[in-house]
Order: sequence, then C-alpha cells, then structure tokens
Amino acid sequence: MEHTYRPFDADIDNLRSAVTTMGGLVERQLIRAVDAVRNRDLRLLAQVLADEGVVNQLHLETDLRCNQTIARRQPIAVDLREIIAVLHINNDLERIGDEAKKIALKSRAFEASGSLPIPSDRVEEMTGLVVEMLRDSLEAYIRHDTAAAKAVAVRDEAVDQLRDALIGELMDRISGTPGIVSQALAMIFVVQSIERAGDHAKNIAEYVVHVVEGSDVRHQPV
Repeated sequence: MEHTYRPFDADIDNLRSAVTTMGGLVERQLIRAVDAVRNRDLRLLAQVLADEGVVNQLHLETDLRCNQTIARRQPIAVDLREIIAVLHINNDLERIGDEAKKIALKSRAFEASGSLPIPSDRVEEMTGLVVEMLRDSLEAYIRHDTAAAKAVAVRDEAVDQLRDALIGELMDRISGTPGIVSQALAMIFVVQSIERAGDHAKNIAEYVVHVVEGSDVRHQPV
C-alpha cells in the first residue's frame, strides 16, 4: 500500500525493514539456543548471549522510530494501526529473544550429562513448528496477508499439544527416575520457553489481522 505522501512510505519501509532484521536475529537466537541444549554446546550459548545485545538495541531503536513517525506524520486509520502493530511486533520479537536466552542458559544444566531426559528430536520438532510460525507471521506482516496470518494462529494449537505431551513425559520420568529431577525440571523450563516463543509468533500474526481488517482477534477462539 503506497501513499501520495512519499516520506511516510519511506518511514513505513524503514520500520518493516527493522522488523524483518530483528525477526531474523531472534529466529537465529532461538535455533541456536535449542541446539545449545540438544548438543550441550556452550559455544552456542555464548553466541545467543552476544545476539541478545544486538536485539535489545534494535528493540530500542525501532520503538524510537515508531514514536518519531507518529509525532512527525500524525497518521490515522490503517496507517496508525500499522505503526502501533510495529510497536507490538517489536516487543514480541524482543520477548522471543528473551526466551531464547533462557533456553540457552539451561544448556549448562546438561553440559556434564551424556543424554537429555527426553529424545532431542521431539524438542527439535517443537522448535521447528515455532520457527515456521515466526517466519510465516513476519511474511504475513510484510505482505499484509490475513489468510496466512490466521493460519499461523491455528498452528499454535499443535505447539501447545506438543508442550503438554513433553511435559507429561518429563513428569513421568521424574517419578520413575528420581536421579534426573534437576535435568528434567530444566528441560520442562526449556519446553515452556519454546511454547511461549510460539505464543509471541501467534501474537504477531494477530497484529497483521488488526492492521488489515481493523479487527482485534486476540483472545478469540481459533
């Protein structure tokens, strides 16, 4: 969507570019964080922590750009909704980065262990779903594609089901093998953080619907 007032188009393009840049960074953080746990690789932990500072700086810069655009252009209707959506998306991306940091820090709990308390491919499957949700929600935002955005929200249910199944399996392992309590609890926190990252991806998709259709679909049943 282009406007006759080209400086505003340039502002919007800059905001979209900032969103995609930050989205790529937090996606990398999430993948590396889970790999740090699966492979018990503290080098990946260091990389996740290094990216944290970049993500936080982008978060602040994008917030500032949004506020400056509102002050300079005084947008209304769909234009204002888009800038407000960027503010929300920016916050959700930063929180995905926070969850990635939490996951990566849990890799220390498994460093000395020869194996994880659950098969790592199950964790990888859940992470893959969340990464796809994040990519698709950002693509839906860039294209203003509400059908794709709504499809992301539906996939969140599969992530929730995987979370419940994995936590149930871990609780069973705790009951049967008391010696792995600390590692199983650490893995429960990892699973919960992956699921919360999916929630943030779903939020981004819901903001797309609000920008394009003007309707707030948060907290509505899928």
